Amino acid sequence: MNLRYDVVVAGAGAAGMMCAAQAAQRGRKVLVIDHAKAPGEKIRISGGGRCNFTNINTTPNNFLSENPRFCISALRRYRPKDFIALVDSYGIAHHEKTLGQLFCDGSARQIIDLLLAEMGKGDAELRLATSIQAISHNDTGFTLQTSAGEVACARLVIATGGKSIPKMGASGFGYDVARQFGLAVTDTRPALVPLTFDVSLLERTAPLAGVAVDATVAAGKTRFAEALLFTHRGLSGPSILQASSYWREGQEIAVDLAPGQDVYAHLRAARTSRAKAAPATILAELLPKRLAQYLAETHAPKGNMADQSDKVLRPLAEAVNAWRVKPVGSEGYRTAEVTLGGVDTNELESRTLESRKVPGLYFIGEVVDVTGWLGGYNFQWAWASGWSAGQSV
Repeated sequence: MNLRYDVVVAGAGAAGMMCAAQAAQRGRKVLVIDHAKAPGEKIRISGGGRCNFTNINTTPNNFLSENPRFCISALRRYRPKDFIALVDSYGIAHHEKTLGQLFCDGSARQIIDLLLAEMGKGDAELRLATSIQAISHNDTGFTLQTSAGEVACARLVIATGGKSIPKMGASGFGYDVARQFGLAVTDTRPALVPLTFDVSLLERTAPLAGVAVDATVAAGKTRFAEALLFTHRGLSGPSILQASSYWREGQEIAVDLAPGQDVYAHLRAARTSRAKAAPATILAELLPKRLAQYLAETHAPKGNMADQSDKVLRPLAEAVNAWRVKPVGSEGYRTAEVTLGGVDTNELESRTLESRKVPGLYFIGEVVDVTGWLGGYNFQWAWASGWSAGQSV
């Protein structure tokens, strides 16, 4: 291994490979180190194996951070159209699924191969199955003790991601590096993650496991209108994953299981027009049959529609249009798609992602306290932050 580089990038994920490619194509001698056996593992599994590589509707409003303005510079410098142009230049067919989400027609592996090819254009080196054991800093740069020997560099980029999906090797390494050099790290927690119920609630909702429905889910003042899925642990689906980034323990979420439908008015009208119908039959016109049956049995267990008073119909309708439920927790980093929080953005230059305290030290991608919504936004942050740092190192 060549021991001296202009730039060492720790992490061969989306942000790290993008940064390495840009730096190498600018003439820098670049080494990328990753403890994994293959590059881009989170890319490989993303989007059901087809990689939701960006979102054409990306704005700074689609990101959470203690400083919501921090992401603006990088996102303006490298936009979705820029990455789409790169994808198109490699002849990778893609399509928009919903809500601006772009996926490969083929395999997520195409995006990994694109990044490796871009790195190759500048002769960036890649060392896999190599762990960083210690980092030191002096006036000439950084020295890394690795499992393959000592490496020195003038600039060091930390692109090691967050704690989500530890079975793929995720860890808090990047946060430890930040703290080693005196940078603050905001509190971290699982995000874009299924929410869980306590035992008593699970016993009641167990019959609904596997039922999916379009819903509107609100956590605080933020709401999302996408699919919801009942599970054997609680709730999942895009709307729940989105809301999980805003939800905190002890809080309720508000769920509308039939958005756009006035269920109370529907039930009252049916009481007159179809008096002999069962409440479950009427609800099944608006909801999946199993969910309709569950709600009817819970709130209107006896008789047909003619037997249901307003006193019965109103709570039944509220159970659909205004269900308030308090999750007990989340499934944690095991299934979380990203980590909320990270290296404090006040410690970094927004244009370059360089440390304000330690010149030559950069943090990019998920390790930073910038977390996107579900739907390609986190990949766009990876491309934008990686590109911005790659133009500076």
